[in-house]
Amino acid sequence: MFSSSQEEHCAPSKDPVKYGELVVLGYNGSLPNGDRGRRKSRFALLKRTKANGVKPSTVHILNTPQDSKAVNCKGQHSISYTLSRHQTVVVEYSHDKDTDMFQIGRSTENPIDFVVTDTVAGGQDGEETQITQSTISRFACRVVCERNPPYTARIYAAGFDSSKNIFLGEKAAKWKNPDGHMDGLTTNGVLVMHPKGGFMEESKPGVWREISVCGDVYTLRETRSAQTPGKLVENESNVLQDGSLVDLCGATLLWRTAEGLFHTPTQKHLEALRQEINAARPQCPVGLNTLAFPSMQRSRALSSLEDKQPWVYLACGHVHGYHNWGHRSEREPNTQRECPMCRVVGPYVPLWLGCEPAFYVDTGAPTHAFVPCGHVCSEKSVKYWSEIPLPHGTHAFHAACPFCATQLGPSQGWSKLIFQGPVD
Repeated sequence: MFSSSQEEHCAPSKDPVKYGELVVLGYNGSLPNGDRGRRKSRFALLKRTKANGVKPSTVHILNTPQDSKAVNCKGQHSISYTLSRHQTVVVEYSHDKDTDMFQIGRSTENPIDFVVTDTVAGGQDGEETQITQSTISRFACRVVCERNPPYTARIYAAGFDSSKNIFLGEKAAKWKNPDGHMDGLTTNGVLVMHPKGGFMEESKPGVWREISVCGDVYTLRETRSAQTPGKLVENESNVLQDGSLVDLCGATLLWRTAEGLFHTPTQKHLEALRQEINAARPQCPVGLNTLAFPSMQRSRALSSLEDKQPWVYLACGHVHGYHNWGHRSEREPNTQRECPMCRVVGPYVPLWLGCEPAFYVDTGAPTHAFVPCGHVCSEKSVKYWSEIPLPHGTHAFHAACPFCATQLGPSQGWSKLIFQGPVD
């Protein structure tokens, strides 16, 4: 089956070079109300027709606000480090013909290529939850890709605003490095984790680090917005690898390289797996009615439950159709249900297919479900994500379902599904 997906990838095309894709964790293939313009669940970084990268050039030490205005009026990209009321260091950036720059943030202004808003765990019921106060920076970070092979992608904290400036005020964490160049951190920081061994089941979680405005790597601050930076990690870099995670304090992005995406299942492949399961006519072992996973489109939207929708007792993995008995709690009817097959008591939830191919570490059949949300994907994929600690709030970390961002169970992050075939 994988060969057909390879054919899909290998078809000759004149499309521009793809550096990679950024995919927001917590969305099952699209935003709840659909992808719109620069606001979407995944963003492809494609080689631009004309390079727009920039690199550091002239450094100015300014002592009056008028001096600062004079430098900023030149129309070049610049980073301003305010040391005191009377002193600002401005680093000008000049055009770099060898790189393309892509900017990510909450702002909808033109310099932002990929608009990202706060992810709400489990918030995929068709309504986009409004966040009263976002913790994602308006100009959160920038990814700079080399225009020539191997198309290396590097990440930096902060993005240039509409006046082509990055401004680090008096209260921002900033410093002068031993070699003399200025650097700093954004308010809530940009954290990066590179998995050890690439994006596959065998790989292990790396260590979460913070990336500076100039792309250096630091240990985490004591709290997310502390003014004192962590320690410089000299033997690590800001180069993104397949499977690298980028946390913007409110949303976490997965970086997939073009090479990595070549090995992921395609939408066609996932649809074929869905049809294969349904063609086996799994049955509810009690009601004996045939079960069927909803279409990929309905699964993405988490639309209303269907009559044939499979449900699962997460504690044991037995798959049933929906029925209304076995309650152990009147207040929360589906949190404590007794499985008719094995009498194990636990949550009883509907199953939904994981439709975002970038989250799969292999092309295996959807045989396992995340606990407690019920999103289904391959065994290797559930095991991989259940081991990955994702930033939560200002200092906590926990594993979560990549399809809906729901925190996984502390003792059991996934369940193996047990289907019953047709009796006839």
